[in-house]
Amino acid sequence: MNRKITKVISLMAVFGCVAIAFTSCEKRDANSPGVEFMPDMYRSPSLESNMAYVKIENGKETGDTLQANRMPVAGTIARGYMPYTYPNTAEGYEAAGANLHNPLENNAANLKEGEELYGKFCVHCHGAGGEADGLVAGKLPGPPPAYSTLKNLPEGKMFHTITYGKGLMGAHAPLLSQEERWKVVLYIHKLQFPNGKPTASDSAAVAKPAAPVK
Repeated sequence: MNRKITKVISLMAVFGCVAIAFTSCEKRDANSPGVEFMPDMYRSPSLESNMAYVKIENGKETGDTLQANRMPVAGTIARGYMPYTYPNTAEGYEAAGANLHNPLENNAANLKEGEELYGKFCVHCHGAGGEADGLVAGKLPGPPPAYSTLKNLPEGKMFHTITYGKGLMGAHAPLLSQEERWKVVLYIHKLQFPNGKPTASDSAAVAKPAAPVK
């Protein structure tokens, strides 16, 4: 048993001497704590964010300094982001009006958030009731139209206008997500139709001529 222990100790000593011999030949770093068991983990070859590095080809430096950051692959879509495919043109405006419909439910929670967003981003021009009487509207060369005059405007066109802007109104896509823009549209409908948007049957009842008085 003693011979086996002695043999193991001897082998450990030999391996230790070999390791020291190899590491002692390396160029020492002033910040190195000493012997490195796994140098690749200690001196990570990976690139960090915003890091500049020298391009290497065929084991030689080319002299070109590059950035570690890379542009995303063409067509990459961020998680949770839905591209808006209608262009900022007259044709895109008409197509949005014909094809886009609000995907959100008209409920109390969505209306409440729509009202809050309207108060932050719209009320200064369009006014609290949507009558274009906000504090800023009177100082503009061409104030926005009152919502009461736009009751037949499709919701897709509303969304398109909020996205890109129109006339003196700037684009709100950088300020509001698509979901938030649809919530604003919901609240605008509430301002337009305080008693609820009339249905087709309501419109038919209004259009039906009254019976002659006998």
